[in-house]
Amino acid sequence: MNPRPAPAAPHDSGPPAPHDSGLRADGFPADAVRDRARHGTAALFPPGEAYGRTLFGAARPPAHPAGADLLDGLRLVPPVFMPRRLEKLIDLAREPMHHDVELTTTIGALGSPLPAYLSAFGSTQVASADLGTAASRQAGRLGIPMVIGENVIPVNGYGRLGTPPSGDTGRSLLGRIHAYLDELPDGTGGVAVQQSTEDADAEVWNLVYSDPSARPLLDSGRLAFELKVGQGAKPGLGGMTVLDHAAAARVAGQYAVDDVLGGDGRVLRCSSPGTFTEEILRQQIRLMRNNFPRARVWVKLHPGRDVREAAGVAWAAGADAVTVDGAEGGTGWAPLGFLDGVGLPLGECLRRIGPPAGALLVSGRMWEGTRAAKALALGATAVGLGRAALLAVEEDPEEGLVRLVEALALELRLLISAVGKYRADALAHEDVWAAGTGSGTPAAPLAAPLGTQP
Repeated sequence: MNPRPAPAAPHDSGPPAPHDSGLRADGFPADAVRDRARHGTAALFPPGEAYGRTLFGAARPPAHPAGADLLDGLRLVPPVFMPRRLEKLIDLAREPMHHDVELTTTIGALGSPLPAYLSAFGSTQVASADLGTAASRQAGRLGIPMVIGENVIPVNGYGRLGTPPSGDTGRSLLGRIHAYLDELPDGTGGVAVQQSTEDADAEVWNLVYSDPSARPLLDSGRLAFELKVGQGAKPGLGGMTVLDHAAAARVAGQYAVDDVLGGDGRVLRCSSPGTFTEEILRQQIRLMRNNFPRARVWVKLHPGRDVREAAGVAWAAGADAVTVDGAEGGTGWAPLGFLDGVGLPLGECLRRIGPPAGALLVSGRMWEGTRAAKALALGATAVGLGRAALLAVEEDPEEGLVRLVEALALELRLLISAVGKYRADALAHEDVWAAGTGSGTPAAPLAAPLGTQP
């Protein structure tokens, strides 16, 4: 392992550093993410140059602040007796190691080399600048699925997939797909195109589905459409972006525009979140399946109190995957009151959902292996990298996300093998423990039976 400098000091709440594009990082370990983007797998360990000269662990601060969500309060707990390790030993005719862990995962009918995907980030200035295109390229190189968020077409245009993107055209919806496909290996990955209620006016799905240049995605089963019901950063609200007066005037007929930002030449553009009942959601999914039979169907839910029922309706209606965005999730513009006090934390969403009836994709402060492994143990199929991905790409537009994901993959292999298992989908409730649960079945208090939600 190559020596590396010690990680930077924790991110404070002061002004962004000169290289910072303004990504919200309050409560998020931005510097740790950047450390992984710079140093990759080396960032999983103490500085190599200190080995043999320093005692580690004695003065280590708490891993998570007081009052953190349920996921942060859990610990992964390896057993003493490991019958699956014995099975693997017999199969390999040698002692198994962490590199024998199989991470390959099917994510909403899309293949991936590990249980992770690139979460949606849409049309905000940070996401739609070069960071969005760079993230697409690196996600394609990694072979992980990628979600393209809402409002990209109204803000950045549709583009032409058959023409190499340049300048602003690289920020278009098809410009991002083009960047992704240029790097994507055969037989893995895929693109999920998100559409919100107001995105439907731009006929996003119709445009992509009927585009001859998108046929390779359809023919290989690697195109999905995601219905956006809500978002973790602002559950119950629609999309929000900040525009100058000229841009606001152009979209005033389609969106609500409010001059509430202090009169400095900027205005707030708001989208409708859409209205859903069980029957409306059921019919929306049926329409998607009927109108786009060759595309996979995903549904994105915000962290609402009835998230279990909503996920159940989506799976029963035929959704290939349900995405749950915890209150920690979200890279876009949102009122500060929502960021601080609205919506369920991701861990509570997982507790309420219990054993999922289909593919469950989750996002919300995902950037490292322990939180990801605990989410997988509580029923998630895969985890989404949103803010962490943008921070990594901002740190290094060519390799930052690649290094971050390589570090995540190694950490997952180490953690999964430590509990005596050798597949990502083998993680289960038995592998986690919550402080204060006492003796007995470690994970029993974490699963909420139907009808017993608080």
